[in-house]
Amino acid sequence: MQLPEDQLRAGHIPADVYRRLPPGTDVHKVVIVQEAPRSYTGPIVLTLVVVTGSIAVLLVIALVAQVMAGAAVAVLSATSGLTYTINRTSKIRKGK
Repeated sequence: MQLPEDQLRAGHIPADVYRRLPPGTDVHKVVIVQEAPRSYTGPIVLTLVVVTGSIAVLLVIALVAQVMAGAAVAVLSATSGLTYTINRTSKIRKGK
């Protein structure tokens, strides 16, 4: 019995706990309650929620920026005659 858990399972009371028992306590009726091991489910779920929320916020910001840019180009082209064109050149060569 090297671990404290082994001692508790065997019914042995550690010396520091034994000294804290009130006088006249029947040691055969003492129950020692151990703290439950830590659960990592909460922090993992919280991290996933934060990452998912951050990605959603960035996507919304990108969408809003795209809509604002399109609206700005539409307003400028309608009011000041500014035009915005996209030229796509074809890289297909005709045979010689």
